[in-house]
Amino acid sequence: MMTDEVKLYGLWRSPFVCRVKIALNIKGIKYEFIEEDLDNKSAELLKYNPVYKKVPVLVHNGNPISESLVIIEYIDEVWKGVPILPQDAYEKAQARFWAKFINDTCIPALYKAIGSHGEEQDVVEANKQLQFLENELNVKGVVEEVLGIELANKDKFPKIIEWSDNYIKCQAVKDGLPPRETLLAFLKNLFGKV
Repeated sequence: MMTDEVKLYGLWRSPFVCRVKIALNIKGIKYEFIEEDLDNKSAELLKYNPVYKKVPVLVHNGNPISESLVIIEYIDEVWKGVPILPQDAYEKAQARFWAKFINDTCIPALYKAIGSHGEEQDVVEANKQLQFLENELNVKGVVEEVLGIELANKDKFPKIIEWSDNYIKCQAVKDGLPPRETLLAFLKNLFGKV
């Protein structure tokens, strides 16, 4: 039986790369992680993702797949076992919708609030997007700790915080995230809080 060759091109601190690592971990897939320098992209990354030229890129038996949500769907379809996405077509469509909403709306709003070092209007917008998500669901993180700003709290976003707390407890998730202290040191350096 032929063994699958699986490589993941990424950046250790990218949340998009982390979500792919988590999917691979959930499925129990062995893979080689190739750390990319986004200021000096490798020839392989440019070859495998010539359109966007960014990470993550999963290469499975020589075939590249890019964009984290597309990669996760691919992983779920190729490797059976523990499903990542719902099996029901409607529920799968809903999961795709919310993943896209988070990607296209919530993450940019959070990045803007973080990038502005917590300027009030940017935090308000991030909170607005999180509130919408919270309402539909019937995080606190190291960025908040480094900058001393609060983007999400348990009183305002109890479902998101509960989901986040449960998510972090999963071993496949823990193994897919960068070490907390490494990320904390990186962010302190990035934001000049050393």
